[in-house]
Amino acid sequence: SQGTLHIGFTRTSWVNTFLFFYLLTSKRLKMELVKHTGGCHCGAVRFEVWSSPDLHVFHCNCSICTKKQNHHFIVPKNKFTLLQGLDSLTTYTFNTHAAKHTFCKTCGVQSFYTPRSNPDGYGVAPHCLDPGTVRSVSVETFCGEKWEESMQAHKSIRDMSKSAGNIQQRGTQ
Repeated sequence: SQGTLHIGFTRTSWVNTFLFFYLLTSKRLKMELVKHTGGCHCGAVRFEVWSSPDLHVFHCNCSICTKKQNHHFIVPKNKFTLLQGLDSLTTYTFNTHAAKHTFCKTCGVQSFYTPRSNPDGYGVAPHCLDPGTVRSVSVETFCGEKWEESMQAHKSIRDMSKSAGNIQQRGTQ
């Protein structure tokens, strides 16, 4: 019958609501964050970033990402801290000027930047992280040559720079 689960329990709205939200959020609640540290080649720029040990990295084929071989994962601004090197950074912009391509004035390495797709976050270069905190890396190709179409089609990229509540962190911030 409609009011009874087949296992004999009476179906109530709170049970249905709990099960719905549990199934919807259980994967996200279990996501752990670790503190990654990293920086540029010469060491002038150093940062820390709280993210999953399992990185979701974008490989973009837009004009600048192709030239720089820019691979990055996206984090909210409040999960990123520049530890040193603000005076060592310079910024390049072009076209819409929405993306802020920051890099070290001394060695030229871009260890992070503000992506056009996520101006409220940072794109962090996984190859600029110090060893020991990354468990796995999955790479997703993003067609930056057709940026507007790709952004329209992508279902979650804009959410990657949003802070999520109820995420467990290892250590303290």
